[in-house]
Amino acid sequence: MGKVNICLKWSSICVIAVIAVISILLLGLALLLHGFLLYDEQAEDAIMGVHFLYGFTSVTLILALFGGFGALKQKKWALIVFIIGMTSGCLVMVVNEILTQAVKTKLENHIRNHYLNILPQTNATKSDLAVLDYAQRNLQCCGVEQGYMDWKNNIPESCLCNSKSTNLCVVAPKGSYQFTVEGSVEDQSVMIYAKPCLSIIIAESMFHLNVQSGIKMLSIGLCIAILCQMNKKLETPAVVYSKEAKAGNYSCLIEPPNSCTD
Repeated sequence: MGKVNICLKWSSICVIAVIAVISILLLGLALLLHGFLLYDEQAEDAIMGVHFLYGFTSVTLILALFGGFGALKQKKWALIVFIIGMTSGCLVMVVNEILTQAVKTKLENHIRNHYLNILPQTNATKSDLAVLDYAQRNLQCCGVEQGYMDWKNNIPESCLCNSKSTNLCVVAPKGSYQFTVEGSVEDQSVMIYAKPCLSIIIAESMFHLNVQSGIKMLSIGLCIAILCQMNKKLETPAVVYSKEAKAGNYSCLIEPPNSCTD
């Protein structure tokens, strides 16, 4: 078995460790969402998505454990399991992209259809509104597709800009909100986020999807390189004993100089 380069070995372990950490974080997110949606009778589709997230992240975490063990202990079978599992996942994504011709468009449509159904004028659930409220506070956005106009005359407080806001803010129309700003006066302008949340959510989703795909492809390449080095045979010269071999003339080593001749 060939010797594996130490830099290649630890690079592979670090990348696999990142995959494992991401999987653990996603499992935590799935648990959080599951508990949040557990008592919501109208969130059946969301619950199914959480179950899919459970399965996907669990399989990825198990494969990462195999890959890390294989890279650390240089076990071929564990590396092969990791490579086959990760490659299968990537192939599924590629096949899905070929069949649908545009995974990005499909994802965008899915997110758009979900968030457009939770505007105030529809029968939005409390969990949906809470998710949108959380997105508005953390992504510094307001509304779904048309900005604060989606809320009509009921702009929530989560759309309010604060001193740490980095995204563009605009003046909220008078009478379009019910909240009050601490220390404000009646004629003071209230600043709210200008960008709608849908475009930001889609951009964030695609960014994380591309990062995860890139990390997985990198881990597969590193593990394949480790296997190639492990399968490389070391060429060692064979030692052959011959009866005709003559003893060397070592006597000149203890005799005076110039006593030995070639």
